[in-house]
Amino acid sequence: MKNVGNGSNILNASPNLKSSLEALGQAQQIPAGDVLFNTSDENLGVFLVRRGKVCLRVEGLPRLDRVFPAGSVLGLPATFAGSPYSLTAIAVTNSVVLRVARREFLRLMREQPELCQQATDMLSREVRFIQSAVTQRMQSLASFKAECPPAAVRKVPAVRRMQSSRAR
Repeated sequence: MKNVGNGSNILNASPNLKSSLEALGQAQQIPAGDVLFNTSDENLGVFLVRRGKVCLRVEGLPRLDRVFPAGSVLGLPATFAGSPYSLTAIAVTNSVVLRVARREFLRLMREQPELCQQATDMLSREVRFIQSAVTQRMQSLASFKAECPPAAVRKVPAVRRMQSSRAR
């Protein structure tokens, strides 16, 4: 599996956030290859990786796939927004993952603003990563397009070319 940010720590929780999530969540053992959540699944809350590694996969964009180690909090954007997950999370190794239900997570964020700040900092790092990856992708596409003539340069419209080739 090719990925960017293998072993990424951009979603790594502080000791305070980890212990607060551990007090609220339920741990599950996840065998390697099992899915924690799929793109478009109903939001079940956030997941703290306690042991092992989990890949966040962007369907159709493998360049954005990343592997997150123990200490990472997954599912933040969807949980804050109350929307379905936009990524798929797959255990890369046998893992122990703690799930904190959305309602409990949001209550914790309201009651402990310093933890909410940490979670929003993680979101900010995630957004910066995605923006950087999209910029790189756009630049590589732009350089590819530069090798291809723009459609407006063609002197014979495609419809006329097709009609003239049929006449032959």
